[in-house]
Amino acid sequence: MKRIFLLVLLGISCACESERTNRNPFLQEVGFRFEVNLNLPLYSPLTNTGTAVLIRQDGVGTRGVFVINTGFNQYRAFEASCPNHAPNNCSTMNFIGQVATCTCEDYEYSLFTGQQLNRPDDGNRYYDMLEYRANFSGTSVNISN
Repeated sequence: MKRIFLLVLLGISCACESERTNRNPFLQEVGFRFEVNLNLPLYSPLTNTGTAVLIRQDGVGTRGVFVINTGFNQYRAFEASCPNHAPNNCSTMNFIGQVATCTCEDYEYSLFTGQQLNRPDDGNRYYDMLEYRANFSGTSVNISN
């Protein structure tokens, strides 16, 4: 009985450790909540599938949040600060269409998946975009972390 308990305890501690190593060391996960009203002209493009907007408001993410309509009333939200270095004067990403680009190194990320599109093959660890919760309700999308 003691052996089973020790094995279970070891398994739980290993699971916790591996999750800690997956955390992005460059970005703090700040707590916030923001409602995107799709009736407002600034956010009305989000009523079309494949369209994204950048929300750059104090208190929303670290450097802002990208929100994209992925279709069928589904939305995704990602941190606008490049995930592969600490926030600095060039780390706020820009976007064209469905691709966000870090101006520091020209890293590109898909706004549909958050994955880095041009990951260097140099053996270093690279992170995908930090994703926030996005819930659609009526005429608004609630973004939170």
